[in-house]
Amino acid sequence: MEQKAILVSNYEYRRGKRLFDFISALIGIVVLSPIFLIVALLVKLDSPKEKVLFIQIRTGFKNKSFRIFKFRSMRKSDQPGGARKHVYEWANGVPDDFVFKSASGNDPDVSAIGAFVRKFSLDELPQLFNVLRGDMSIVGPRPEIPAITQFYSKTQQTRLLVKPGVTGWAQVNGRSNMNHGQKIAYDTEYVQNSGWKLDARVIVMTVKQVLTGKDAF
Repeated sequence: MEQKAILVSNYEYRRGKRLFDFISALIGIVVLSPIFLIVALLVKLDSPKEKVLFIQIRTGFKNKSFRIFKFRSMRKSDQPGGARKHVYEWANGVPDDFVFKSASGNDPDVSAIGAFVRKFSLDELPQLFNVLRGDMSIVGPRPEIPAITQFYSKTQQTRLLVKPGVTGWAQVNGRSNMNHGQKIAYDTEYVQNSGWKLDARVIVMTVKQVLTGKDAF
């Protein structure tokens, strides 16, 4: 489906989804506020000298950048200039086959508390504020960093035709246990078939994954 056609066909759905996202995020923030406080306290106790929130620039809807909020799960490295930088190996300059996180899940920069909050996706909770602000949606492709999206082909750019999500179709089909090419394929499938039925399916599958900690590191 052409990009313009996707945007036009999803217009009414996107309007309704924005209302759903706003109400859901607001309720989620209020109901989960005790968990917010507990996680923030644990992160601070684990890394007293670091900020509780990790803020990073990500690529959003229609290639517009925004600041994403997460609970910090990694300590700063000893390298000059801040946190350790990831190195990617791309075929022909196109990021198709790398895995964003270490496949072993044993990243030495991840704190003890960080490993726990990642396993149960508690580090993602502050993104409800991103949803409230309109940067993100509850369901959609996970937002990627500009260093990767700048290399997107026309086909890969399809995943930027909807707002990025706190959870998504790729995440419930593998989360961290897949390469970038597989993630793009699932995200493209979601964009082309997005609707209330698929969103509801993603949310139900997300709840099951979060409760079990499956495929997370």
